[in-house]
Amino acid sequence: MLERETQSADTTPEQACPPTGLDAVNQQLAAAYPELSPQLKLAAGYVLEHPVEIAFQSIRKSAGAARVTSSTLVRLAKRLGFDSYEQFREVFQSAVQAGPVELSGRASDLRNLASQTDDQVFLDVGDAAFDNIGRLFTADNQARVRDAAMMLLAAEKIAVVGFRDTFACAYHFAYVGRIAMPNVQLIRGQEGGLLTELAPFGESDVVVAFGFEPYCAETVRALEIARAAGVKPIVITDTLRSPLVPGAAITFTVANATPHFFPSILSAITLIEVLLAECVAYGPDSLVDNVASFESRMREMGAYVSNE
Repeated sequence: MLERETQSADTTPEQACPPTGLDAVNQQLAAAYPELSPQLKLAAGYVLEHPVEIAFQSIRKSAGAARVTSSTLVRLAKRLGFDSYEQFREVFQSAVQAGPVELSGRASDLRNLASQTDDQVFLDVGDAAFDNIGRLFTADNQARVRDAAMMLLAAEKIAVVGFRDTFACAYHFAYVGRIAMPNVQLIRGQEGGLLTELAPFGESDVVVAFGFEPYCAETVRALEIARAAGVKPIVITDTLRSPLVPGAAITFTVANATPHFFPSILSAITLIEVLLAECVAYGPDSLVDNVASFESRMREMGAYVSNE
């Protein structure tokens, strides 16, 4: 049953000009989200999480799924500067038609090929994995990856933050990234050392932060400290409603759905590979030299075992 709302629930002024493109719509919704009324938050949350449904469902069906009234969706669209809900929806239709790479279709093939087995969990995990990665490779993300790589290359120092379930992401970024870029530092925050570790970072630096629901208080705190010092955040999270998003210079939202009992980090790890590859591809020659030097040192120290 839809909860009734009063027209006075939200008094935030409408924008003069609507955003052009889905990425801009999402960023403005994320920025406005904390100040929205409860009903507009429900609407905004549904819009952020279900772009395909917004693109093709009727306003009444979308409103029902979001547990708000149709007029709430209209008010949300106008809040962003659109003249009508239809104009708002056209942005989503254009973006969805551009669409992600259809890797998820391979998972459907996998399901069909293995339909004679009874291992449904195995198939479901595979299906989710392909779909998660497919959602990563969009035109919007391609441009965002380039922007993030340029920001990383311009940084004097790079802090990497991720705790609990996303520590694996932070560690992977820091370990692999440091091979090419020695200015990368993993922030561990152990034994109350978070402030001490972040103290050297300032306006010429970047912090890369990972966080999925349930969001770690330490990650939010680390971002607060970094932003206060003028450090530019690149955030990798699961939704634009994430508490890590406010104040971010660049935000990546990665799909992490899985039948597993913990959120998948597959898309985040893939994004790390793309970001670091972009840095090496478009960075100075010294990055390639650093990788070659690292490999040479490891071999000299007997770090690798030959298969011969």
